[in-house]
Amino acid sequence: MTPEDKKKVAGAIKELSDSMTRIDAEKDLIKDIVQVTFENHGVDKKHIRKLATIYHKANMAEVRTEYEDLEALYEELF
Repeated sequence: MTPEDKKKVAGAIKELSDSMTRIDAEKDLIKDIVQVTFENHGVDKKHIRKLATIYHKANMAEVRTEYEDLEALYEELF
């Protein structure tokens, strides 16, 4: 590896580390938002997370279909 290659790889590693630091900070923020929402409004934390994921991915129709399929299979089995 040339000195220039080493410099580029080291730069990429530092950039990845910076990105990981931002991700960790965002995860902490998400946890705080979920906790405050739970404390202030009593909404179950798992429901807050699930709703946020559905909202973010804009896939309510897909989730609904998946749930209906799961419910039908459950009814068929039990």
